[in-house]
Amino acid sequence: MENITTDLTTIFPWAIFFVIIAALIIFDLKGMHRHDHEVSVKESLLLTGFYITFALIFGVWIYIQQGPDPAQDYYVAYLVEKSLSVDNIFVFSLIFQSLHIPKRYQHRVLFYGILGVIFLRGIMLAFGIAIVTQFEWVLYIFGLFLMITGMQTLKSKKSKGSLDGNKFVNWISQKLRLTKKLHGNYFFVKVANETHVGQKIWHATPLFLSLLIIEFADIIFAVDSIPAVLAITQEPYVVYTSNIFAIMGLRALYFAWAAIMPRFAYLKYALGLILVFIGGKIFYAELYGKVPASLSLGVTLILLLGGIGFSVWKTNPSHKKN
Repeated sequence: MENITTDLTTIFPWAIFFVIIAALIIFDLKGMHRHDHEVSVKESLLLTGFYITFALIFGVWIYIQQGPDPAQDYYVAYLVEKSLSVDNIFVFSLIFQSLHIPKRYQHRVLFYGILGVIFLRGIMLAFGIAIVTQFEWVLYIFGLFLMITGMQTLKSKKSKGSLDGNKFVNWISQKLRLTKKLHGNYFFVKVANETHVGQKIWHATPLFLSLLIIEFADIIFAVDSIPAVLAITQEPYVVYTSNIFAIMGLRALYFAWAAIMPRFAYLKYALGLILVFIGGKIFYAELYGKVPASLSLGVTLILLLGGIGFSVWKTNPSHKKN
């Protein structure tokens, strides 16, 4: 009887989480985006606020279930993942522009992309936790990697870039039967076979190609985000839920970010400092003891709010005139 109670206690929080995610996905697909349309900046910001509110409330649930430290670790991991996800938005825009995907179909691609991310992130995070649990010294490699990445972020000057000549895009384009143009919101369509009259075969559309590239891009970005969150905590529930909630609101933010991005030009410097701080925590813990979760949350919030505040002040038209 005791084993059954323990199993239920372990399963129940995961069941609650997946029910919430399923409800959000159904709400998004069937409620907000039943028909393909171009998402406005206002709609994007409202949806972003909705997802952020939900994520913050979920942190309260973790506080009730597990206590203050796991809840604070959740908020730190959520904030870091959310900040790192800003780069994903730039790549999404680049992919859609390069493949000429109209705005009214972009949400459809991002929606199905999130389903793949939920699955792929679960595998990658589980693998990362298993490695760190088995070989604790790997955390120091993660810490050093994060500190180097943070310093590179502080120095980097990004250009707009292009998918032209991208090896993965060229390779996948050669392997797929692709139509030359879009066919509405379909990922696959039947096209007449040129060698057999009257026969039709399935072809992928550029919409499906954009979905594959976005999934591949998330795997690349996970190289940064997974070490960052594992440097904060290795508790599977906190790690996974913080990642998924941060990513869930990402596609909503995408449609507004293009409009507001110039106002947050200095946010990347705050992110660079956060990565250096998180990486440095690992080495500090070895020498002096673990950094309190409350301090990690406080430093992360101060750096993020400082980056946002400085960006808004620096890019304010009245400030530029002065």
